[in-house]
Amino acid sequence: MKETIRNNDDLLLMLDSLLREPVGFWNEFYSNREKGIPFFVNKPDEALVSYFNEGIIKPGNVLELGSGPGRNAIYLAEKGCRVDAVDLSEESIEWAKERAKERAVEVNFIHNNIFDIQIKEGTYDIVYDSGCFHHIAPHRRSNYIELVLKALRPGGHFAITCFVEGGEFGGSDITDWEVYRQRSLNGGLGFTEEKLRLIFDSLEEIEIRRMKEARETDEVFGVSALFTALFRKK
Repeated sequence: MKETIRNNDDLLLMLDSLLREPVGFWNEFYSNREKGIPFFVNKPDEALVSYFNEGIIKPGNVLELGSGPGRNAIYLAEKGCRVDAVDLSEESIEWAKERAKERAVEVNFIHNNIFDIQIKEGTYDIVYDSGCFHHIAPHRRSNYIELVLKALRPGGHFAITCFVEGGEFGGSDITDWEVYRQRSLNGGLGFTEEKLRLIFDSLEEIEIRRMKEARETDEVFGVSALFTALFRKK
């Protein structure tokens, strides 16, 4: 009976088992902090910083999806936000907690799958995702969008950073159907402006653009192989 598909939830779990990287993969990924992963730097995304500098986003309640080592969660806390930051990897959560302690900021780091968290509707002013969405399989996108819409208050902002299709650091250009033929996300799916606009058409688009390149001496993280996009809940 264990592998019997009785409903849609059972179907989603079956598809997850074919495609999702195991928790052990992500713990191993974050266990070596010295390897040359660009986003391991303790700097916030340049787009996120620009949203605050331009007054588009103001401090409020934030839910970060796939927070990694905490660089954006820490920045948001320093800007006066109350931050709930969720990640699947225990290693990344521990690293993020260490960084937050060093910067003397309070962040509520949550070790969990984003689809298993319990939230009240309209709790957050901002939902932020830097690098989680491109690891979400196509069959989970509707769940992802439902989570974002449930989390946000009316007028709240959703911001995302994800792989450009065929980008330097990843961004597979395979179709959604091909994901299931290959049983792989090929390290992370890539997107175009048109795809992002179509996927998030239930939200009001504010901007979709390439991330701006940042120099090593800059206080922000930025590589042009990523898209940044900002939306508002209608």
